[in-house]
Amino acid sequence: MSAQLPRKAARIENRLACSLEELFNGTVKKMKISREILDASGNTMTVEEILTINIGRGWGKGTSIVFPGKGNEAPDVIPADIALTGYTVHLTTLDGRSVTIPINSIVHPGYEEVVHREGMPVPSDPSTKGNLRIKFNIKFPTRLTYEQTAGIKHLLAP
Repeated sequence: MSAQLPRKAARIENRLACSLEELFNGTVKKMKISREILDASGNTMTVEEILTINIGRGWGKGTSIVFPGKGNEAPDVIPADIALTGYTVHLTTLDGRSVTIPINSIVHPGYEEVVHREGMPVPSDPSTKGNLRIKFNIKFPTRLTYEQTAGIKHLLAP
């Protein structure tokens, strides 16, 4: 008989309202969450936490930010991730056009969204444009709590 590995709960998605000015300039926002955690005896208790979200300049509707393990805890269940999703990038191209680009993927450090035929003119045929590449600069926390570190080690253990 083999021991059953804990399953990971489904991701929790929340929307974070931002003004156009905040998206244009970038900002830091805070979001209060309530979640169930397990105490040392295995009982669940409700805690409230404040998550800090660094909104990058030019982000828009559809940008996803993931907070690993910040979902509800339960016995034999790995806490879900919390993701902020549902953004669209609004930008003005170098030729003055407004372009709206939905971002449906989870954005992570080094993530790059490629928009076909919205980039620089192709030198051999200036009426044709290359690809526009949007790179996201994501910053993760520099410190983790003991519980977060233990959770990550548990997830990554072979």
